Amino acid sequence: MQLKTVQLNKLVKALALTVSIATLAACSSSPDSDVDSSTTGTTGDGRTPSGVQTGAADRQLSPEEQRQERYAELRQDQVIYFDFDTSDIRSEFAELLAAHADYLVRNPSVTVVIEGHTDERGTPEYNIALGERRANATAAYMRNLGVLSSQITTVSFGEEKPLARGNNERAWSQNRRAVLVY
Repeated sequence: MQLKTVQLNKLVKALALTVSIATLAACSSSPDSDVDSSTTGTTGDGRTPSGVQTGAADRQLSPEEQRQERYAELRQDQVIYFDFDTSDIRSEFAELLAAHADYLVRNPSVTVVIEGHTDERGTPEYNIALGERRANATAAYMRNLGVLSSQITTVSFGEEKPLARGNNERAWSQNRRAVLVY
């Protein structure tokens, strides 16, 4: 009887060991995974061998990266507008000009032409002079932000290239502008 008990104990231990090994083997591999986790550190579903999900959260941008992203968006707009009969840069365009200046400072081989424009009111001579003052004011503003003089060229078109047609304030306000052309 003792022999049967010993054999039964051996059989139970062997069976327990086999079940344990099979369970561990089943837990250590993923049937859906085509990726070799020993070389990539993750399985095919983006999880590490320890089961931790990776790549799920977006990387946080640094303040400098956020600023550069914002400036890239701002640089899509290349027009600033002026009030009637002035060449003063309006405060609402400060960040836009800072974005363009930052780009030019970082890229000293890039040049920009600043075009000055006016609405149709006034004589052609007066409007050419006002367009020139607007282009020069924009250039001076950008030079104060570190842009090299050699990177900037100015030209005045006065009233000759209107953006909007019409004899009303809406059209006139769109024509009083400086345009940055790269």
